[in-house]
Amino acid sequence: MQQFLLDHWLDILTTVLGLFYILFEYRASLWMWVVGFLMQSLGIVLYYQKGLYADCGMEFYYLAMTIYGFTVWVRGTGKQKAPRPISHFPRRLVLPWTLIILAVWALIYWLLVTFTDSTVPLADSFTTALSIIGIWALAHKYIEQWFIWIAVDIVTSILYFHKDIPFKASLYALYVVIAILGYFRWRRQAEKEKSSINP
Repeated sequence: MQQFLLDHWLDILTTVLGLFYILFEYRASLWMWVVGFLMQSLGIVLYYQKGLYADCGMEFYYLAMTIYGFTVWVRGTGKQKAPRPISHFPRRLVLPWTLIILAVWALIYWLLVTFTDSTVPLADSFTTALSIIGIWALAHKYIEQWFIWIAVDIVTSILYFHKDIPFKASLYALYVVIAILGYFRWRRQAEKEKSSINP
């Protein structure tokens, strides 16, 4: 048992941080970004050790988006210099972002197949590509970001069980449930925010 814990300590630690992260996200709390920064920094080491190179590289993007997301949530963007409210994903962005996801997925898949010894290039590149839009949508507090994470979490849970990262795999399975609940919570909160602005 002790050897198992020693072998999986980084998996366990990032799993605990991940649990706090998703709970703070569920509550739309700024603490999510602080916990996320630490979790992603440790994730770089974990994913590199496990040969999940796309996930490893993705953590660097997450770190940058964590800083961006924290700033947007606190200060707003553009003309809106106030804490960002929860809103819906703009329909005009659906097609462009879908095309971006497909292009990034293909590019990352090619990079993994060509330059790494990845044994799971299709799934690894899929979750990475979809997560790019997911974290961006989260930074902008779009309700639909939860749908993106549901898809990512299902595939990631299966992938991590396959790659012997059992604690984080279980966490991502739990993420699916929390993401469903989070969607409904954010939707209710958005309605409250809207009614408080326009009583």
